[in-house]
Amino acid sequence: MANTIVNSWNEWDPLKHVIVGRADDCHIPPEEPALDAKVPEDSDMRGQWGRRPQETIDRANALLDTFAGQLEKRGIRVDRPTPIDHSLPATTPDFHTQSQFGCMPPRDVLLTVGSEMLEATMSYRCRWFEYLNYRPLMQQYFNEDPNFRHESAPKPRLTDADYHPDYLSDKIGDAKRLEWAAKKFFVTTEEEPLFDAADVLRFGRDLVVQHGFTTNLKGIEWLRRHFPEHRVHTVNFPGDPYPIHIDATFTPLRPGLILNNPQRRLPEDQRAMFNDNDWEIVDAAQPAHNTPPPLCYSSTWLSMNVLVLDPKTVCVEKSEVYQAEQMDKLGMEVVEVELRDAYAFGGGLHCCTADVYREGRCEDYFPSLSEEARRVSA
Repeated sequence: MANTIVNSWNEWDPLKHVIVGRADDCHIPPEEPALDAKVPEDSDMRGQWGRRPQETIDRANALLDTFAGQLEKRGIRVDRPTPIDHSLPATTPDFHTQSQFGCMPPRDVLLTVGSEMLEATMSYRCRWFEYLNYRPLMQQYFNEDPNFRHESAPKPRLTDADYHPDYLSDKIGDAKRLEWAAKKFFVTTEEEPLFDAADVLRFGRDLVVQHGFTTNLKGIEWLRRHFPEHRVHTVNFPGDPYPIHIDATFTPLRPGLILNNPQRRLPEDQRAMFNDNDWEIVDAAQPAHNTPPPLCYSSTWLSMNVLVLDPKTVCVEKSEVYQAEQMDKLGMEVVEVELRDAYAFGGGLHCCTADVYREGRCEDYFPSLSEEARRVSA
């Protein structure tokens, strides 16, 4: 096997090396402040925790293995995490929670920017140790690529001061949540930097980061200081009552083209950088399903959680026929991937992968930035 090269600057250059997660030993974690806010009042997840049934783990792993095989047949190198024991509690001097989560969605934990792979802070107590599932791979890449930079953001304390207790009520309802989202009042406070890697989209020299439940403004400021050669832009989507991770809301397909969730449109004042540079933002097709799978945190909009293999090729979940049809009309070759029965373990096709190597270099896709766009990104 050829030695590793870590290099990925955006979401669409030709993919050559990727990590695909596993469903092994995945748990529904116990209640905690960040998690309670994420679970809708009518969800079947309410009040449940513990190891997921083995038959569902086996089914999810079969789908993930098949997906990995599909990528390998296209000449893409695939690595897999080494699962830790997620039944163990997560305990620090500041908190204790009875179990952990899993290692299906590496996109949540690992952010690849050029030759760096950055471990996110994570904002859930049950996910504090999740980076350990990927440490054997990080060690391997460090040994094989002399230019690889393995970085880790400061681990947060995750005391109660990191969360607004108002979000713990079962009786808030979506109307109040939407009102709070419009006011940018989220479950996380500004006590310390918090961010999940899946809240960051890479556009070459520009990073677009969602402010929401899992990433706070202090986390975005930390990223801005950590990547001083990049322009870091803060976005939010007022139509989302549960703003967790950007990749079922805003999906770049190639230079100049982005899918946007029609229920969570990017506000007009945040569109300047795209308008100034002739990017087209189109509404994503409707999901093919009216409800998420059983015991799944995610919304039906995982339909648009796709993995772009190159500017003309995209992986779409097999049952998401409307999204596949739209991709075809947009000039993309669609690779169908069956994954719906693995959604509950951490998300869709983008979530369950993390880039290691994409061909290409860092480019400036936004050479014209107006004063308004610069102000919003500041």
